[in-house]
Amino acid sequence: MSSVTASPSISPLLPPGPRGEPLLGNLRALRKDPLGFFPAQVREYGDVVRIRVGPAYVTLLAHPDHVRYVLQDNARNYNKQTRGFAVIRELLGQGLLTSEGDFWLRQRRLAQPAFHRQRLAGFARTMVDATEDLARAMEPRVASGQPFDVAEDLTHLTLRIAGLTLFGTDVGDESRAVGDALGRVQTFANSRLTQLIPLPRALPLPSHRRFARDAGTLDRVVRGIIERRRREGGEHHDLLQMLMEARDEDTGERMSDTQLRDEVMTLLLAGHETTASALAWTVMLLSRNPEARRNLEAELARELAGRTPTVEDLPKLTITRRVVDESLRLYPPAWIFSRAAISDDVVGGFRVPKGSYVLIVPWVLHRHPKLWEDPETFDPDRFLPEREKERPRFTFFPFGGGPRQCIGNQFALMELVLVLATLLQRVRFDLAPGYALAPAPAITLRPRPGVFVTATRP
Repeated sequence: MSSVTASPSISPLLPPGPRGEPLLGNLRALRKDPLGFFPAQVREYGDVVRIRVGPAYVTLLAHPDHVRYVLQDNARNYNKQTRGFAVIRELLGQGLLTSEGDFWLRQRRLAQPAFHRQRLAGFARTMVDATEDLARAMEPRVASGQPFDVAEDLTHLTLRIAGLTLFGTDVGDESRAVGDALGRVQTFANSRLTQLIPLPRALPLPSHRRFARDAGTLDRVVRGIIERRRREGGEHHDLLQMLMEARDEDTGERMSDTQLRDEVMTLLLAGHETTASALAWTVMLLSRNPEARRNLEAELARELAGRTPTVEDLPKLTITRRVVDESLRLYPPAWIFSRAAISDDVVGGFRVPKGSYVLIVPWVLHRHPKLWEDPETFDPDRFLPEREKERPRFTFFPFGGGPRQCIGNQFALMELVLVLATLLQRVRFDLAPGYALAPAPAITLRPRPGVFVTATRP
């Protein structure tokens, strides 16, 4: 694949792309199968594709140089004022994921110390202990041999870990309500994104009322975390305390209740949902690839010999980490995101008009046949150090990149390895027969209808 870079001059050329239907453009095809639609357009038209969605056009980028340019080299020309992020703001408000400019930078600086390497090391024990609790709870399932949805269990686990590590609160009792509400919210958000003209939320439609109830459930949990901390008082050394005590350098004011709510909501939901999906996909892939599972189990037996892992074990669990990376390649939870061009620009020799949207789809680049040999195959050895050196930076980017890269990427990677190393020493999962599993592309890439497995001892 040849390198294609942006030019500072404005070209009159617009990218090629499918014409679509007279009124809808390509909206119907996108609704039906976005995971199939985007790769098909790249195969047909190349790595810069202009796609009409209703009355608007978006530019799909599928070359690592283009992605680097938009997310890193010229990131100041691209913001998050897109329809996709507008939908997410309806739930998360102006948190780290959705805010912009100086306000975002201030919030990022406030939160960053909670994710420093030394503080992350202190979270490891909590992650392992919570996973041990889950392994013990699974013992009756091992004995019964009955199928169950491990994705649901992993969602409860990662929500509990996020609550304990970031906010000093065990929200395990709320995990089912949060998981159910979040699943319905994602479905609602996806439907709004694919409406030709988004209907005002004020309309008393059943879907709007259901979203309001689910958003209210999530809001109640988040505000409960904040109110509980205020009642308890005392000294705490976690992210919530940092956010509550932070003061603006210019005004000396603390965060408003709304700002605090938005940040806690963002970090709680984003901090568990994507990790849970990644764990569920990894369980599925290991079940379908017994040799990779044997290699991982052999590493755990060799390096841990039955004991629970610690943060000091992470550098030795190289196979486990490669399994995680390959799972994130094939099923990136953040499978798509968008940016809006602030000014006219040129990417890959084609014009990106001011105000238009750019789509960046890790699902496409992570499976691009010009970037990956046999891209549909699960092969953790792709991430051996000598093979990683051969690939451009934005060939693999499950956590985004540039200044807006996910603040919790190292937190998530540590959690993924520690949870797998703890759980898979105690339980082996095999996909239960009779369940059709497919990726459900919404805000995140969830397995649908779940990952139904039986559990045995390894």
